[in-house]
Amino acid sequence: MPTHCEADGKAVRRHGRRSNWLGATWADAGQRERELLVAIPRISIELIPRDAYIDRIRVILTAMVVFHHSAVTYGASGGWFYREFPVSSEPSSLLLTFFCATNQAFFMGFFFLLAGYYTPRSLDKKGYARYLADRFLRLGLPLLAFGFILSPITIWLVERRKGLTFGDVAQHLWRHRQFENGPLWFAQALIIFAFFYACWHWLRRDVQTSAPKPVPTNRAWLVSALLIGAAALTIRQFVPVGVNVIGLQLGYFASYVFLFGVGIAAARNGWLDSLELAQARRWMMIAALTIPLLPAMIAAARVYHLNYGNFVGGFSVTSVVYALWEPFVAFGIIAGMLVWFRENRNQPSPARNWLARRAYTVFIIHPPVLVAISMLLLPWHAPALAKFAAAGSLAVIASWMLAGPLVLVPGVRRIV
Repeated sequence: MPTHCEADGKAVRRHGRRSNWLGATWADAGQRERELLVAIPRISIELIPRDAYIDRIRVILTAMVVFHHSAVTYGASGGWFYREFPVSSEPSSLLLTFFCATNQAFFMGFFFLLAGYYTPRSLDKKGYARYLADRFLRLGLPLLAFGFILSPITIWLVERRKGLTFGDVAQHLWRHRQFENGPLWFAQALIIFAFFYACWHWLRRDVQTSAPKPVPTNRAWLVSALLIGAAALTIRQFVPVGVNVIGLQLGYFASYVFLFGVGIAAARNGWLDSLELAQARRWMMIAALTIPLLPAMIAAARVYHLNYGNFVGGFSVTSVVYALWEPFVAFGIIAGMLVWFRENRNQPSPARNWLARRAYTVFIIHPPVLVAISMLLLPWHAPALAKFAAAGSLAVIASWMLAGPLVLVPGVRRIV
């Protein structure tokens, strides 16, 4: 028997799928009915519960973050606290780099979309002051804790082989005014996004809410992907991939800003519930055809000794292809995961709820856990791919086990 909350959620989702009916009724509605119809988007945002399938996706994405950093440890291109295998032309390094490039195309953007999805409800429920205070509590405090505690610990785990103490590392960071935000750059970005969204919402507070809009057409998706690629390419002329500005890699932010906005629009219009399998399948096919293009271009360049230029910035064949490749990969994977998990993994489960409740904590604490495990595996002389799989798997398990008791601590529980 469904609870009141589940019943309300189902009712709201049914309203979300009836946008055509709402549009047809609009012209004939009286003033009172019109006000009621206009209020439906806001009501739906306040009543809709956290869907189980979204929490399942968050768990998968968090585990992928851990494996992503494990891949960098063992030969993939990218920045991380510890690297055992250098980036090279070895097959394992190329494979892990491609794994990271594919992840990078969609998984952090997916996090931003989900964060945007829950943003309107949070602001509508709490108001401006409480909403921004809550964002600092849940995002700002973990960011500070990571920068001042977990980051020095992670660096010390690497540098202790040189005989350095934790005090030496902390003193060096303090003396050089270094604040390592690590993966908590995501929290830093969300604080900025939350502030600008609150300002935008305040400026539009007197604008009448419109009726829900349908899921954008495939043409709109195509235009959006091209614009994101063009924006990313433009940004990378000035800030190449890999270059941090106030701790943020702005070269990737074209898609992050867009997907955060899509999440907000999805909440207002019920898009996550009304996205159809046929549309998701089309974009999954596009992603499947797009993904091999990048390694194919790299392979052709190596075979025919071609110099296509730099991936990370500038205006070259590779930089253009890479900037356009990312959004097409992202749209297909994100749409496919949303529909598949919504239709197949949207049932409550104590085990899955346990994992989901600890996913944010895992995201925060996994760097020292992964680095510690990588250091323990250092004497093990094994192929890079074997160590990547072992370290990633052990770090995922250990991080969730450590997160278990942490979320039960009263002060910590409020934050994570």
